[in-house]
Amino acid sequence: MFAEERQAEIAELVLTTRRVNGADLARRFDVTMETVRRDLAALEAAGRLRRVHGGAVSADQSTSDEKAISSRKHLNTPEKRRIAQAAFDLLRTSGAGAVVLDAGSTVEALADLIVRTDSTLPDGQEQLIITHALHIAAKLADASGIGLELVGGRVRKLTWAAAGGRAAEHYTRLRPDLAFVGCNGIHAAFGLSTPDPIEAVVKTAIIQTSRRVVVLCDSAKHDQETLMRFASLDEIDTLITDRAPGPELAAALEEADVEVVIA
Repeated sequence: MFAEERQAEIAELVLTTRRVNGADLARRFDVTMETVRRDLAALEAAGRLRRVHGGAVSADQSTSDEKAISSRKHLNTPEKRRIAQAAFDLLRTSGAGAVVLDAGSTVEALADLIVRTDSTLPDGQEQLIITHALHIAAKLADASGIGLELVGGRVRKLTWAAAGGRAAEHYTRLRPDLAFVGCNGIHAAFGLSTPDPIEAVVKTAIIQTSRRVVVLCDSAKHDQETLMRFASLDEIDTLITDRAPGPELAAALEEADVEVVIA
């Protein structure tokens, strides 16, 4: 195979899988690692990927890149709907009296399902939903069987959510039964991450104070590392995703005793 053909195939792999491993490429094409490094360097120079430790990722990925909530709602919609439905099923059987909903498009899809049903608990009490996300609070404000607590702070226009120390401090005074948390990346070694430091502070507070933590994460975020880690794998209880994690991430999740639900 000519170098141009190999590089074209590598570029196509990065486009479809979002990440490639250098050793895997060497085995796939029966070439040396030095040849793979030259291929990746040429493709990076052409703007077709970005080299990272151990391989490469798609050119549009950055550890500090974050899409606005209005655009994220249109990404991976079928997958996010399945994840949201699995999360809703878990919520309905949990009997949780106080539930945290993090910001994010998949958690918002869960809120859409909550709105369509009466969430009154078996004892006749309202189910308390706690959130720092304005768009989620607006959906739930008049929902049947729901009591709503809005966590305040400085609102990020990008995500429509309160962030930073004030919001985090509010969460540290609570002890919710269940929390549904989103992420921008989940990685075997790095854990859960998000591009923004002030959002990471809030997510950390939610995870550290909740009795049970459920992460909603589509498979495009598997094996990804963004700028700020907000939790290790052993700090979460359940991962709901749309596709089985790869071998390394799956092993790390098992080691951390994380239940994996494939929606």
